[in-house]
Order: sequence, then C-alpha cells, then structure tokens
Amino acid sequence: MNRDSINKLSAAGLIVALGVIYGDIGTSPLYVLSAIIKNKAVTDELVLGALSLVIWTLTMQTTVKYVLLILKADNRGEGGIFALYALIRRRRRWLVIPAMIGGASLLADGIITPPMSVTSAVEGLRNIPLLHGITDNTIVIIVLVIILLLFFIQQFGTASIGKLFGPIMLLWFVMLAVLGLLHLGDYPAVFKAFNPWYGLRLLITYPGGFWIMGGVFLCTTGAEALYSDLGHAGLPNIRISWLFVKTCLILNYLGQGAWLLVHNKGIVVTQQLIDAGFNSFYGVMPSWFVMTGIVVAATAAVIASQALISGSFTLVSEAMRLNLWPRMAIRYPSELRGQLFLPGVNLLLLIGCCGVVLHFRKSSNMDAAYGLAITLCMLATTILFTNYLVQRRVRPLFIYAFLTVYLTIDGTFLVANLVKFREGGYIALIVAGLLFAVMFIWFRARKIKQRYMAVERLQPHVELLGELSNDASIPRYATHLVYLTTAESPAEIESKVIYSILRKQPKRADIYWFLHVDTVDDPYTMEYEVKQMLTNDLIRVDFHLGFRVQPRLDLMFRKVVQDLVINREVDVTSRYESLEKHNIIGDFTFVVLETYLNNDRDLDYFDRMIMRLYLWLKSVSLSDEKAFGLEANNVVVEHTPLDVNFHHGIKMKRVYPH
Repeated sequence: MNRDSINKLSAAGLIVALGVIYGDIGTSPLYVLSAIIKNKAVTDELVLGALSLVIWTLTMQTTVKYVLLILKADNRGEGGIFALYALIRRRRRWLVIPAMIGGASLLADGIITPPMSVTSAVEGLRNIPLLHGITDNTIVIIVLVIILLLFFIQQFGTASIGKLFGPIMLLWFVMLAVLGLLHLGDYPAVFKAFNPWYGLRLLITYPGGFWIMGGVFLCTTGAEALYSDLGHAGLPNIRISWLFVKTCLILNYLGQGAWLLVHNKGIVVTQQLIDAGFNSFYGVMPSWFVMTGIVVAATAAVIASQALISGSFTLVSEAMRLNLWPRMAIRYPSELRGQLFLPGVNLLLLIGCCGVVLHFRKSSNMDAAYGLAITLCMLATTILFTNYLVQRRVRPLFIYAFLTVYLTIDGTFLVANLVKFREGGYIALIVAGLLFAVMFIWFRARKIKQRYMAVERLQPHVELLGELSNDASIPRYATHLVYLTTAESPAEIESKVIYSILRKQPKRADIYWFLHVDTVDDPYTMEYEVKQMLTNDLIRVDFHLGFRVQPRLDLMFRKVVQDLVINREVDVTSRYESLEKHNIIGDFTFVVLETYLNNDRDLDYFDRMIMRLYLWLKSVSLSDEKAFGLEANNVVVEHTPLDVNFHHGIKMKRVYPH
C-alpha cells in the first residue's frame, strides 16, 4: 500500500491492521486469566473482578490512551516512541532519557514476547488426549524449533508471507469471539464484569488484590505496538479495526470466565494443575476443535512474534539515525518500503528468545518476566506525550488531567509488576537496563566528543585551499576529495578536517567536497542543499534526511554531482591532461576521519569510563564508511586526535645548561 492509501479507511487497510498490529495484544487471551488465577481458588469475586479489571484496562489504557489520544501524535503518518521523541526533542534536552528508557523497554519486550506467546500456544498440546503426557523438554524443543525457523526466515523478508497475516489474524479473532459466545449462556451473570465496581472491590477487599494488577496488565502489553505500527495501517484503519478486535477479545475473556465459574468453581488452580494442561483458553474449546485451535493459536503467536521482530528492526534503525545506538548493518530484503533486516539485531533477539525459553521453560513461569519492562515504556510514552501536548498548546487543564490519570494508572501497573521482580522480572529489567546502557553510552560519548571537537571558521582557509588546489609542486592526491563533516553551519568546519588537509599531509585536490548529514524530524525527507564556497574548488553539500531514511551517501552524492553537472554548476572532468582531453570523469576519494581521545586527563572518572566503553562499542560496530554506504575502494580512513590542539594546554619550563 502507498502512503496516501494507508491514511484512508479501506477493507485492505483493515486487513493489514489486523495482520500487522494486533499480534501481541491479540494473543493475550492465551495466558491472561491463567496468570491472574494461578494459586487462587476460582470464585465469583475473583473471576468477575478480574474480568472487570481486564475490560476497563483495555478501555482506559488501550482505547482511550492510545487509540483515541496518542495515535494523534503522528510524525507524518509514522508512530512509535522515537517518532514521538523526534517531534519534541528540541523542547527539552532531558526528554532523551525517557525516550531511551522506552526504546530499551520495547526491545526487551521483543525478547520476552515471542517465547511467551509461542510457548503458551504449544502447551495447548496437553489438551489433546493422545499428547496429555507430553514432557516439558519436548515442548521446549518444539518452541525452540519454531523460534529458530522464525528468525531464519527474517533474512529473506516477509513481503510474501506478510500478505497472509491479515486473513489469518481475522480467522483468529473470529475464533476468539465464537469460542467466547459459546459459553456466555452458561453463566449470564458474567456480564456483571462490565461494572467497574467489581474490579475495584477485588482490589480493595481480596487478599493481596492489588498485586492481581500485574496479571491484568498482560491484557494490554501490545498497546504500544498500536502506536509503533501506525505507519503500516494508518489512523482510520487502526481505530475501526480496534473496535472489532476489542469486541472479540472481551467476548473471549467473558467466555473463559463463564467456563471457569461453571466447571471449576471452588477449585484452587495450582502450579501442578497448570503443568498438567489446565488453561481456560483451551477449556472453552469443544474437544473435537482443540487440535485446530492449537494450530491457529500457534500461527497467531508466530505472527505476533514476527510483528515484534520487524518492529525491533525499525526501532533500532531509528535509534541509529537519532545517534542513540551504535551503527549496524542494514539490508533490504525486498523493495517494500519500510521493510529492512538487521543481522545483528536478529542474532541478538534470537539469542535472547532462546535464553528465555531455556531459563523459564514454561509459560506460567515466563509471565513473571513479562510485562514489567513494557510498563516502563508506557510510563515513558506518557511523559513524552504530555510534552507533545504542551508543545501543541493544548489547554493546561486537559494536560494536567491526562498526566494525573495516566501517571496513576502506569504507576499502579509498575508497582504491581514489581512483585514479579524476584520471580523472574529481574530478567526483563536486566535486559532493558543493558540496552539502555548501550543507548546512554553512545549518546553521552557523542556529547563528550562535541565538547572536545574544535570547530573553526572556514572562511580564513578558503583562499589557502584554493592555492593548494592549484599548487603544481605538490602531487595531486585526488581529483575530487570528499570529507564528511559534522559542523552544522556551512561557515564552519572541524579543525580535524583542516588538520587532515593541511597539516597531517598536504592533500592537493582539484575540488574539495564537504558533506554534512542532517537528521530531520520528518521520517522520510530526502533533500539536499549545495553551497559553492569557492567556485569549482570548494563545495559543501548538506543532506537533510528523515530519521527513517538510510544514508546511502555514495549513491546520494552521485545523484547530487549528476544534477550539478546537468545544471553546469561544476566540472567533474579529470584534470589529468591525458584523461581530460577524452572527457573522462575524475576520481573521487572519500576521507573518513576516525578520531581517538588523545587526552582524557581532563575527564572525570564517569566520563572516562563512558568514553572507554564507547570506543569498545565502536570497535565492534559498523565502521563509518560502511554505515554511510561508501565503496571501500574509494575510501581512505585516517586516525586523528579528537582535540588537535590539546598541546596548547601543556605548560613546560625551559632550562638552559650551565
């Protein structure tokens, strides 16, 4: 679908929304009620209260907060926590912290959700009489095989199989609704769950009722995906399809609740019972349908995992463009816009998912780790969206009301999930903490480098560079010498560039090019500006690229040169006499300056550690020339000190011999 059709309500858009967006939240009926009632007796108070909390959580957290409010904060049709941050990053510098926390939490969720969803589906095999005795080891092996295959196919892209996601998820949601409807007549009193009082009473009067919110939260963990995948389906399609999805989810939850109260009232749902295959999701299925239901559930779980994996690729690519993540290789397995593959992230997620499966082994154990990290992401989104409302000059009364309500809700879920810390939640926090540390180190090191990186006026050097270009006494280094510069203003240049051209080794070239990449808030902008500092001798090109555009500078620069030649603004013919008379295009050499911190004595201990960790991350990440898409045979890498004037601070006393 193209960008225009995405933002229009259509049958195709609705199907795409079902297939891409609702995998995580759509598979929650597999495990939500099991997590809530574990180690508790099935009673009217527990089941009706839990269902009430689920219904109103889906309403307040998913429908109101995300579908009605946050989805409005789109960045030219794109959503997600980094798209939101890109909209407001110039308002307050500290907003990068909640953005990094949210991004790290989403990545951590991408490691925990696939094992949780797939394991919950595969464990349904125990509801088949012939497979009732299937062992935990066998289930773990099946889950690992599914996960390995899922990550293996990522390198080929999902353009073809992605077309099947929508119809399959439509079948899944219809199945949820029908299974729920089959049991509503068994216990009509289950409709009392729509009354929020039952949920409040459970929290207030039930022993340890507050901590039930940790299990309830699992019903809305996929809400963040609604926002992250906004660009794949468009606002109208998401809002309309959510009405259908929410109806199917609630019907299934109500059906599960009715089944529990009719067939299992008074029973204590122990871990042994769960291990034997007890699950209200499969309990509502007729015996003849269980096998089919397991196949559909496993397929839906794989689709949910696929959506999170693809979302993780997009998230990391955005973080790289916003200078919040080390550079990594990006491949494009198909021509479909927005579809990309990051081998490093794919491997990271694969190792993480397999580790979670091997560590927890059972879905009932995984729910302890599940949900804790995503609460941090939702809290970060609340903070960022509040600043978005302030920037849009929304009425203060509404802003304070939103902040109060959702800080309370998000804070409640966070505290309720903290009880899971010792049971496995620490895994989620450790993973999210490590990912946040990577982002923070990369971001902080960039600030430290900017502090030391000297920038000077370019104008005093323009005449000298022109003279150097025409100095026949110096061997020609290249016809076209191209430098990447981070100096924001065309009137300025880093001292290290001048150091490289004039002092390290005089580099004579016929034309000096300075390329600057500016990451802009619009996700898909691709523009450039050209300024001739010295006609046909010194040219600066500024690329303005959106935060979702991969900077393939080699191709982009060729396009710029082609346009300049067509407009007769520059002569790129080789200046070598033997080649010039045949109109041969001159050679282009890119110089990439790798800086090192030559003097860290002025840094405090914390910043010194940050820089050392940054240099290690840089050594294992993608090189600058590969990250910018430069051809290796045209690139010269030079190592220059970060502070080329560091010796100016050295004080020495000269002594004379007697």
